[in-house]
Amino acid sequence: MPLLEVDGLTKSFGGIVALSDVSLYVELGETLGVVGPNGAGKTTFFDCIAGRLRLERGTIALAGGRIDQLSAFERSRLGIASTFQRLEVFTGMTPREHLLVTERVLGGTGRLWRDLVGLGLPTRSERRTAEEILSLFGLLDVADTPVEALSLGRARLVELARAVAGSPRLLLLDEPSSGLDDRERATLSAAVERARAEWKTAILLVEHDLSFVEEMVSRLAVLDSGHIIADGPVDEVLRKPEVRRAYLGAPA
Repeated sequence: MPLLEVDGLTKSFGGIVALSDVSLYVELGETLGVVGPNGAGKTTFFDCIAGRLRLERGTIALAGGRIDQLSAFERSRLGIASTFQRLEVFTGMTPREHLLVTERVLGGTGRLWRDLVGLGLPTRSERRTAEEILSLFGLLDVADTPVEALSLGRARLVELARAVAGSPRLLLLDEPSSGLDDRERATLSAAVERARAEWKTAILLVEHDLSFVEEMVSRLAVLDSGHIIADGPVDEVLRKPEVRRAYLGAPA
């Protein structure tokens, strides 16, 4: 049984069909890339899986259980985490604080009354877990630096570390290399692979940088005008004439 199974997903905005009868699966511990030209429906696809958009037709199942009627928060509690195309971090907070807050929210241990009476300090277990994740992503040296003072590459690592803080079963990465230089992309790539190996997390990667995709994924799916036009091993998919036409702008 696949970890994630999407069947017949359809989503429109007014008269524009963003996704039409999209079916896709992701195995446990697999890294699947989703690519396609601008406007192909990639971010809409992610938002439907994460619960930020409601689909019109189709089903989404996680480990065999239907999740398409659940809220984004409920899906998160089931083990779906995501990063965003535009960097989403909390200014005024340090990398360590990002992780501690995430542990509190996902673990259900954060309570306003505890904070008001001075009992809301992180537990030893929470501090230890945060330290381990900071080490995994090479962030110990900036653990207590406000995130707005970090480079874009380091800030993206904070976002990724926060996403894996709850040991997710499925990690959705939307254009994670956007705006990064070669060194920062290499650091990010290594961190994603460490996360996959450490937690056996399945990764669904939307990315425009084909060289980054080829380094990261074991299987590739191509979206074009809301349809999956190819799905399979990376080299095989990239050789398909319809993919070259749609994504690379090359003749068949």
